[in-house]
Amino acid sequence: MTTTAAPPPALRTPRRKRRARIDDRGWLFVAPFAIVFALVFLAPLVYSIYLSLFREQLIGGNAFVGLDNYIAAFQDEKFWDGLIRVAVFLVIQVPIMLVLALGAALAIDSARLHASSFYRIVIFLPYAVPAVVAVLMWGYIYGDQFGLAGNINQLLGSEVLQPFIPQWMLLSIGNIVTWQFVGYNMLIFYSSLKTIPGELYEAASIDGAGAWRTIFSIKIPAVRGAVVIATIFSIIGSFQLFNEPNILKPLAPNTISTFYTPNMYAYNLSFAGQQYNYAATIAIIMGLITAIIAYVVQLRGSRQEAR
Repeated sequence: MTTTAAPPPALRTPRRKRRARIDDRGWLFVAPFAIVFALVFLAPLVYSIYLSLFREQLIGGNAFVGLDNYIAAFQDEKFWDGLIRVAVFLVIQVPIMLVLALGAALAIDSARLHASSFYRIVIFLPYAVPAVVAVLMWGYIYGDQFGLAGNINQLLGSEVLQPFIPQWMLLSIGNIVTWQFVGYNMLIFYSSLKTIPGELYEAASIDGAGAWRTIFSIKIPAVRGAVVIATIFSIIGSFQLFNEPNILKPLAPNTISTFYTPNMYAYNLSFAGQQYNYAATIAIIMGLITAIIAYVVQLRGSRQEAR
């Protein structure tokens, strides 16, 4: 039995260790976004959390109080009043808006609607109107003493339309938000409908599926992801409700209070009450609530898509 002798150490070929070279040039492209993101998002967020842990006191100035501000917020009736109000607004307004947007998208996508491009522009046009201008316009329409509602009441000889009374105020705001964002959500749904392969429609037509069968079996399942995205955006917008009630407040001072929504409450605490620490606490709590609910909706939507 022969054995091959190992080469002497001097003749062995040295193995060079190859180090993975990291290309740092990618950071040059990411750096502008990272810097802006840190300055306009991370830094204010960290500072808000820092403020929420302190409280301005008559003696001692700004003192560290830990989670006392958060405990006080959860015991604050004004905060709960605004939070319940935006929750009711979310439960009622968002489904109505999304159903209208989906119906408009399906109608425009169908081949039976003539001049679909015109209707698409008309429905989307309210979203292009600045929010402040839209609210002022609707505030004039709602005016029961000077606006369209007042003219109709004068014509009928009674006060049938009173959009600024407490019982109707939330519905009046919901109508403004729906008018503004139906077109935006319609465009999301319509874009998703355009990604459906034409072969699916041909197969459905061969199988004898009618228009309604095609909608419920092909189109609506195909836009499920878009519905989840639109729902998340709508949830965030509902909890951030501020412009509409804040602009309408001078027209309905007895109906819209300074704590009508949590965002209005935080705004007035900060700029009118000089309670920056407590205002930061309200903002952090609302951010957490919004993030949790949006995450739950996204998680549930992802699971349904996976089935």
